[in-house]
Amino acid sequence: MITFVDTPGHEAFTVMRSRGAKVADIAILVVAVDDGVQPQTREAIDIIQAAKLPMVVALNKIDKPEANIEKAKKELSELGLVPEEWGGKTVMQEISAKKHIKIDELLDMVLLVADMEKEKITANPDDLAIGTIIEAHIDKGEGPVATVLVQNGTLKAGDCLGVYGANYGRVRALKDWRGEAVSSAGPGTPVRILGFKVAPAVGDILEVPENVKELKVKKVKPGRMVMEEMTAKRAAVDESKVEAHFNFAIRADALGSMEAILGTIEGVNASDLVINIVAKGLGNITEADVLTAEASGAVVYGFNVKTPPAVEELAREKGVEIKYYNVIYELFDDIEKRLNDLIQPEIIINKLGRMKVVALFRTEKQHMIVGCVVTEGKAEPDAKINVWRGEELIGEGLLEELQVGKQKVTDVLEGQECGIRFAGKVKLEQGDILEMFKEEKKTKRVKLSVKK
Repeated sequence: MITFVDTPGHEAFTVMRSRGAKVADIAILVVAVDDGVQPQTREAIDIIQAAKLPMVVALNKIDKPEANIEKAKKELSELGLVPEEWGGKTVMQEISAKKHIKIDELLDMVLLVADMEKEKITANPDDLAIGTIIEAHIDKGEGPVATVLVQNGTLKAGDCLGVYGANYGRVRALKDWRGEAVSSAGPGTPVRILGFKVAPAVGDILEVPENVKELKVKKVKPGRMVMEEMTAKRAAVDESKVEAHFNFAIRADALGSMEAILGTIEGVNASDLVINIVAKGLGNITEADVLTAEASGAVVYGFNVKTPPAVEELAREKGVEIKYYNVIYELFDDIEKRLNDLIQPEIIINKLGRMKVVALFRTEKQHMIVGCVVTEGKAEPDAKINVWRGEELIGEGLLEELQVGKQKVTDVLEGQECGIRFAGKVKLEQGDILEMFKEEKKTKRVKLSVKK
């Protein structure tokens, strides 16, 4: 039997990949031969090598017309993963997951590597069970539920659940990967456990003690406290520079999902924008989430969760927006768009020059035609104008048109005379100084550091 722990390839799930490496005996590095080596591939290689795991490389998507197997092998070789046929030691297998091509050959390679590493891949099924929590959540009907990968010994119904020396409950029931009840789970077996008093955290070590009385009788952290500690860290900000606040509540199906979402939000770097997570939790969206969102003007996000009809009705009554996603980068796209909609563009003032009004030719309701001499810098059409009369700023306007003689021009330099069409409420007089500038809008963008 082979147990697979599938960690997402998405950039947001770095921690999950690291955790997967800690519980695995063998790593399968999946590389798409139409894309080649990506940043996530390099990161995964580093994680695998740091964990000192034997590796099989699965060269996927060989069915695609744009597949370039040799290019992928070359890029992997440059990272130190030289295929066996090139004289290296890295086992590589070409496959197509979509077309089910050569999957059996990949499994054979995994078993071959396991046989080569059999001295390192050992466990004793007769010991008391020890394993790692790889997922945890609160089920409405079953209560706290966790999936453990048993790494040594055998876990049985009735066993006491010890986590870091604390009593977390007793095994009430075990379910295998198909959801069917089983009486025990041996080494290398993933199993869902019912019977926890509270949900453990992902990555916790579960250990069945020799003597239940040795477990500390201490209060273990309720799941909500684990959630409270799991939050996007907010750097100190200067509130005087903050332009906007973005408030949202988040509900996710599992701790791993929440961890990925909050970890990505933590990476947002915008000194003039504050992100507030007003509520978070595992499981379906609740009335409390809606009421909190109403009070703070927040949007509620649900990731792989649902909303009971009564809560949906309350949200409609309170005018609270609820958004549902089951693809993580689509959730990030929505957050990124909302953040960028909040940020005002930075206005950069580019000074052009100054000119003096020397003649008044025609006055209309909102326009004047006047003669000027440029005293400093240059004049350009569409420049904005501050009008100075002596030491006083008396108004503003726009340089709509610029002429030298009867010819329209695009600029007039210092020392030259010109005629202008001035738009504005101010009535210009001879001797007024027109200070010219243009405004440039610099759009600032927030980018969540995620890849699809």
